[in-house]
Amino acid sequence: MINHEVYTRRSSETFPKQGHLAYKIAQMAVDPVEVPTESAEMIINRIIDNAAVSAASVARRPVTSARRQAQTRPLTGGSGVFGIDGTYAPEWAAWANGVAVRELDFHDTFLAADYSHPGDNIPALLAVGQRVGASGRDLIRGLATAYEVQVDLVRGICLHEHKIDHVAHLGPSAAAGLGTMLGLEIETIYQAIGQALHLTTATRQSRKGEISSWKAYAPAYAGKVAVEAVDRAMRGEGAPSPIWEGEDGVIAWLLGGPKARYTVPLPGPGEAKRGILDTYTKEHSAEYQSQAPIDLARRMRERVGDTAEIESIVLHTSHHTHYVIGTGSGDPQKFDPKASRETLDHSVMYIFAVALQDGDWDHELSYAPERAGRADTVELWQKISTVEDPEWTRRYHSADPKEKAFGARAVITLKNGDVIEDELAVADAHPLGARPFAREQYVGKFTRMADGVIDGAEQERFLAAVTDLATIPAGGLDALNLRVLDDVLASAPATGEGIL
Repeated sequence: MINHEVYTRRSSETFPKQGHLAYKIAQMAVDPVEVPTESAEMIINRIIDNAAVSAASVARRPVTSARRQAQTRPLTGGSGVFGIDGTYAPEWAAWANGVAVRELDFHDTFLAADYSHPGDNIPALLAVGQRVGASGRDLIRGLATAYEVQVDLVRGICLHEHKIDHVAHLGPSAAAGLGTMLGLEIETIYQAIGQALHLTTATRQSRKGEISSWKAYAPAYAGKVAVEAVDRAMRGEGAPSPIWEGEDGVIAWLLGGPKARYTVPLPGPGEAKRGILDTYTKEHSAEYQSQAPIDLARRMRERVGDTAEIESIVLHTSHHTHYVIGTGSGDPQKFDPKASRETLDHSVMYIFAVALQDGDWDHELSYAPERAGRADTVELWQKISTVEDPEWTRRYHSADPKEKAFGARAVITLKNGDVIEDELAVADAHPLGARPFAREQYVGKFTRMADGVIDGAEQERFLAAVTDLATIPAGGLDALNLRVLDDVLASAPATGEGIL
């Protein structure tokens, strides 16, 4: 890996295009290096994972709204929309499928200086791949680039510190991945990356306070923007530049300011793209920092016994967990039994309480209004707080994957004065966890989520196709579309009439 120092440059300064971060990413995107077998296999796992969470979310209102928007743009020779027949404009297929993937907060993650869900790249690349008649190998190459760019930007540039939403790394990664898949020239990819970044920087309010369905839409929007940016760049249109380093650019005015410096690692020429191998998926439908606490609560449940006997619970954890999903956020909504699902899945206090009482976590039942409003849960929930522990923060940011941690230490004090303590560094499904996810677990997650949603024969057809992704010929990516049962689609809620 080559470490690139990125910082603001004055307009009067001589700063050749070849030094721009967007150009260096574009250079990496056109590198013809082969995708390692392990990376290609993990790409297949993540396509399966995205299909699983899309099946689980397909009848929910935000997903239904996005799907119905896409259906207003039918296009012969276009792209598939999850669950339905027909083909549609690729940017709108990317939009609809991106919302389906993101709605339940249930797919892959990467956490470093910032955080991300790299699987958000897949809908945009698959939609465009279907439109242009790409092959399975083309898609693999594109996704290897997209994952690599997003992982490397997340390693080097913290957006959250400046309250910029994490999809600001997604626009550039999707644009770069599309460039690789389509075999575009460096200059075209460079311009597309600049456009995509310029148009996908927004504040973190989408994940703060009373969280709305835009939490699911934001990554889908970034994917849609990336598709449109690549389309414009292919037609010869340009972007603001240098987009990161400009005197009025992203670093100077949205991030650390004119004096800030960031170090972004990127593979050198001929160096394989392995970034996807450092990412991990979710066993539970909840914000990633809740994954280990859910498993910890399940493990502690028998020792605790009757939760009515609990006096207090303190979760000692990292700065990020404390301030984003813990009491450090200062969000009273995180203790509101009538809060939205999106808010509840960003409340580790609620999540720990339910997991401790139920010994399980369900992507629907655990968030049901009647579950959130249960009197004994509300009482327990109010007794839970988080505190930042410097050691957990250090481990959260550690570059050593063997000590990197996203968990917590739980200190449960009972009314009789007894104290029960335990800790868990990583979720059970993490590569270093008790039950790491491999192909068997990805397929198992898909079949569980698809049960009663997708016909069994259709499930088998899809799994056979995606398993042999590398051999899918040009024009054959439609095999990755999935048809949902009619009665499931009919159960989707009515939505308001829009303009389109």
